[in-house]
Amino acid sequence: MKILITGTSSGIGKGCAEFFLKKGHEVYGFDKNAATIVQPGYTHFCLDIRNKDSYPELPPVDILINNAGTQNGNDIDVNLKGTIAITETYAIHPGIRAVLMIGSASGHNGSEFPEYVASKGGVLSYAKNVALRIARYGATCNSLDFG
Repeated sequence: MKILITGTSSGIGKGCAEFFLKKGHEVYGFDKNAATIVQPGYTHFCLDIRNKDSYPELPPVDILINNAGTQNGNDIDVNLKGTIAITETYAIHPGIRAVLMIGSASGHNGSEFPEYVASKGGVLSYAKNVALRIARYGATCNSLDFG
């Protein structure tokens, strides 16, 4: 399978990429930072998910994991608008199998900074929208919200 993961230079995104690589899948990683994974099957693109003009042309992906995020005043642009742009570009097609949003409990309980809460609440609502739209392809969309 072909998997696209945003935010792969560290943390959850890097862990997800390494997991799929160990299973023999082809992984595309997007991150504003340089690659920290050097393995066969991994292709890294150094880009800012807010900049649609920097998105590479990729073959259709089977799985999209929206992991890139921030809590620094660019929350709405990165966490919400960037996630929407990536998803609309790469995940809404008949071959998609799954979309996963890495969210936050803050999207449910409102217990963080206002812009961060709004961005993660928006991601949660957007996940529901995507789920409805890709269900016709037999695919799922979920938001993993922890905090």
